[in-house]
Amino acid sequence: MGTREEIAEAILKGRTAGETGQEPTACPYPRDSILRTAWVKGYAPARRARESSAAD
Repeated sequence: MGTREEIAEAILKGRTAGETGQEPTACPYPRDSILRTAWVKGYAPARRARESSAAD
């Protein structure tokens, strides 16, 4: 399990990955880690925002 700081960092890393167009497979955390869940939490909305702004 991650500390609050680690979870916050994972969310920010995920957001950055989503904003820069990295693939979801770029997640550096193992499948069974809460940090992976946090990374996806940051990644998903950032990717959707980037894709919707590219479609405009």
